[in-house]
Amino acid sequence: MAPQRNTVTTKTPKDNAATLDERLSKRVNSVIPKKRQEALKWYGWGYNDSQFYGREGTICFRGDRYPLGGCELPNFTKWVHQKFQLTIDPDKEYPKLPQSYPKPIQNAAFLQELRASTQVEHSGEGVDRLVRCHGQTLHDIYSLWHNRFRRIPDLVLWPRSHDQVVQLVQLAHKHNVMLLPYGGGTSVSGAITCPQEEPRMICALDTSQMNRLLWLNRENLTVCFEAGIVGQDLERVLREQGLTVGHEPDSYEFSTLGGWVATRASGMKKNVYGNIEDLVVRVRMVTPTGTLERECSAPRVSVGPDFNHVILGSEGTLGVITEVVLKVRPLPPVKRYGSLVFPDFEQGVLFMREVARRRCQPASVRLMDNEQFMFGQALKPEKSWLASCMDAVKQRYVTVWKGIDLKQICAATLLFEGELKDVQRQEALIYEIAGRFKGFPAGGQNGERGYILTFVIAYIRDFGLHQGIVAESFETSVPWDRCSLLCRNVKQRVVAECYKRRISLYTISCRVTQTYDAGACIYFYFGFRYSDIPNPVEVFEAIEHSARDEILACGGSLSHHHGVGKIRSQWYRNAVTDTGSSLYRAAKRHLDPQNIFALGNLLPSKEKETPQQNQHESPPKAKL
Repeated sequence: MAPQRNTVTTKTPKDNAATLDERLSKRVNSVIPKKRQEALKWYGWGYNDSQFYGREGTICFRGDRYPLGGCELPNFTKWVHQKFQLTIDPDKEYPKLPQSYPKPIQNAAFLQELRASTQVEHSGEGVDRLVRCHGQTLHDIYSLWHNRFRRIPDLVLWPRSHDQVVQLVQLAHKHNVMLLPYGGGTSVSGAITCPQEEPRMICALDTSQMNRLLWLNRENLTVCFEAGIVGQDLERVLREQGLTVGHEPDSYEFSTLGGWVATRASGMKKNVYGNIEDLVVRVRMVTPTGTLERECSAPRVSVGPDFNHVILGSEGTLGVITEVVLKVRPLPPVKRYGSLVFPDFEQGVLFMREVARRRCQPASVRLMDNEQFMFGQALKPEKSWLASCMDAVKQRYVTVWKGIDLKQICAATLLFEGELKDVQRQEALIYEIAGRFKGFPAGGQNGERGYILTFVIAYIRDFGLHQGIVAESFETSVPWDRCSLLCRNVKQRVVAECYKRRISLYTISCRVTQTYDAGACIYFYFGFRYSDIPNPVEVFEAIEHSARDEILACGGSLSHHHGVGKIRSQWYRNAVTDTGSSLYRAAKRHLDPQNIFALGNLLPSKEKETPQQNQHESPPKAKL
């Protein structure tokens, strides 16, 4: 038997000795149907049956999928009124599904060969095309509500295996048809937004029907899934086997494995399980020039540059990710939540730094500033008289006995996972460290609420837009010695930009969500009332861009886990240097010479090259 090659190779389809159907596999019953609009909102985030809404002037939440389901939220109603001077309009309607759609561009030769030589399911229905023309940026949703998309996919394709993807990529390359890889549709970077100026036929390649568990190796604790599997489906299947991947991004309910790889995603429990690059053993990607994959599943290899990392973060510009081999772990026997309160954000950051220095992070530890803490408190449902009395006692304890100013107070949520003795030991150490920075425990119930509340926040964005508020999040990573400075300066920059535009009703807050030896990930939330602003999204983007400039000036990264996409592409060249961007272009030209994956992510699609670059590169075959 020939020895296994420890190399990374670009393989053509004929090199594949066995088809997927000959391998052990199990198709997963997904929570999301092929016709996405049957379960998910066509005009925004999340399930059709889950939504914030107004009733008799009070904000409520409908649906039974989340802890807030069926609750009235009078405190949140008051917070919205105080912050934005806004009275909820319960009669305001959400947008109606369009009755007409942009006329599709058709490539007759491609369509003829697609129908004659493949068994790939496809649809040209307007609504199928519409729901796959965008991601979840504020710009996408606002454009959707106001029918501003001039260009949407001309056809939707549903391949069911790696081999069918190979067929589709070859056909698209042959007939010069653009392919738009589409997974969960949760991108907040503009990465899957349909290029509005693309003159060629565009096909959305929906990977949702590629969701099989292909194999599981208990001895090695590795598993292979097709890339279209949704996060919550992947975890449900593994839990049945007593296993977990542990990757839990905020979009976990709807995002896909392929999307995690394509964007270099991070999860809330990365402290135990790692980020996606730590979990990936091997990944398979179909490009116009062949299939890129590493043939060896050894835990580590030293065979030159790791081409897994060419695929990780490629954002759909080089090919279609079809299969991923991941590390798995046994389900933790113990799972506990906790929370901490600190007198101010600075003390909380010092606590986070010490925890990272000691390398004793629990599965998740996230620090909220005062604005975000008060927002979270406002989202609590109305309590009984006894519960309200208990809260009053607790508040008195905090303000009188602990001497903490409610205008400065901040909080951290904690999640511990592992063996009982390990969790107990970790809890004791975390609470001991917190005490050194004037922090004290605030209970497991608050920690659990804060953790789960993450999955509901995205629904607020659409409700706010519906009521006249534009809001969105943006993130970065930063070295520890600049963490507090960056938080402070970015907030001040946003305040100054709002003042310059005479915006007085706004909110800006932040939280530290991930910790590393050398730094942390920081999430910002920003929103303002736009009732008297004719172009609110353009104004929001201008302020956010100023905030991004400030982030970069303070030593922060272009992105920690959202990726570059289109909305941050103007900074990409500086982030990776001219040499780095030229290297990316060279890989792009080799793997996709006709630019059929013309999403325009990373480098702007119409960016012109400098004479210096042209001296070192052959003339491009297509606009990138």
